[in-house]
Amino acid sequence: MTKSKTTASSSDPQQAVVQESPPSYEIAVQELDALVQRMESSQLPLDQLLQAYQRGAYLLGFCRDKLQNIEDQIKVLDEGQLKPWQGAL
Repeated sequence: MTKSKTTASSSDPQQAVVQESPPSYEIAVQELDALVQRMESSQLPLDQLLQAYQRGAYLLGFCRDKLQNIEDQIKVLDEGQLKPWQGAL
């Protein structure tokens, strides 16, 4: 889901911001956290709230895709089986 400024309508600058991919998973998580804080503050006008929600949904999908890719790589390294992480204990 790494779309970099992909839009259905290139004349919609708000949509371009929504779908602009962050440079890394960590930055996406930071941006998502900041968006949640802004949305929970109840200080955003309705149109900005909707835009923040759309951006948040995009970032969530981006993070999920990154995590899935890493999980797939781990499965390959572990010969097709996902093994429990021992560091979690």
